[in-house]
Amino acid sequence: MKIAQIIGALEEFAPLPLQDDFDNAGLQVGDVSQKVKGILLCLDVTEEVMDEALELDCNLIISHHPLLFKPVRTLTGKTYIERCVIKACKNDLVVYSAHTNLDNVWGGVNFRLAEKIGLQNVRILKPRKGGLLKLVTFVPLEQAEMLRSALFNAGAGSIGDYDSCSFNAAGEGTFRAGENTRPFVGEPGEWHTEKEIRIETILPAYKKTAVLRALLASHPYEEPAYDFYSLDNSWDRVGSGVVGELPAEEEAESFLQRIKTIFQLKSLKHSPFTGKMIREVAICGGSGAFLIPDAIAYGADIFLTGEAKYNDYYDVENRILLAVLGHYESEHCTKEIFFDIISKKIPNFAFHFSNVNTNPVNYM
Repeated sequence: MKIAQIIGALEEFAPLPLQDDFDNAGLQVGDVSQKVKGILLCLDVTEEVMDEALELDCNLIISHHPLLFKPVRTLTGKTYIERCVIKACKNDLVVYSAHTNLDNVWGGVNFRLAEKIGLQNVRILKPRKGGLLKLVTFVPLEQAEMLRSALFNAGAGSIGDYDSCSFNAAGEGTFRAGENTRPFVGEPGEWHTEKEIRIETILPAYKKTAVLRALLASHPYEEPAYDFYSLDNSWDRVGSGVVGELPAEEEAESFLQRIKTIFQLKSLKHSPFTGKMIREVAICGGSGAFLIPDAIAYGADIFLTGEAKYNDYYDVENRILLAVLGHYESEHCTKEIFFDIISKKIPNFAFHFSNVNTNPVNYM
């Protein structure tokens, strides 16, 4: 088993194009063509985690937070990041990170938090915009089914829980082939009319290359006509945060006590109680305070996140209850997600959950 195959399973679930613009998810250090001996799953990469991987004979470290988040201009060992890179290179360790792509994908970090809390009817709180394209192409009637199948297999045609979605309209196409052509229908130099199907389907923008390659490989024409249109539609399968419902209303204080127990929190910060029962719950692990306005606009009773600024507790006023778990505490579950993704594809492999507490925040 090559390390590249493990990474392929991760990226199939959480494609790198879904990461935010500021992020640096993906391969951090190392040669992915080597055989994998063992995998260490962690939230952060530190020198202690590196040593742990070596002790466990793991040559692949998978983290949520990227080791290389900012550019490294020197490699002298003056920072822990540089020392980690040096140690990885010396010991043939591969470091891979799935960060905001794992946050934004359907079934990712925030969905796991919602599952732990017991939320129902979970959906994206702030769906991504500008991530979808519409493909329009034209094909002879008899080849339409074959072409649709090729497009769907390449990643087009999914809308929510539905796949193989397309719109089809019959019409006539006209063309005249040049002298040096070998047309699928018609003759060079002659005007030709062909009964065709107009196929429209939707696709994620990052799959454009794969879908276009499938179209060109499957279309019978030498010069198929096609257009890609950018869509302003919200992509409700990808985005920031989630919102869901409790099976029954809970008192705010008892709900927070339950949260504290579930996530094994030493402390839990929150804004003043609003006097409302808790039913609609919005969540964003890590630094999610930017979603407070979205949670309020949705009408959630509480917003759970990993970090918030002092003024955020003021700004929510009486419109929503803000509860802050801690960044580390709200994303510790990423190791479980990595395990589930890989073990479904490659069962019975040597996985290890890091036992190093990489939380830089201490409590007295």
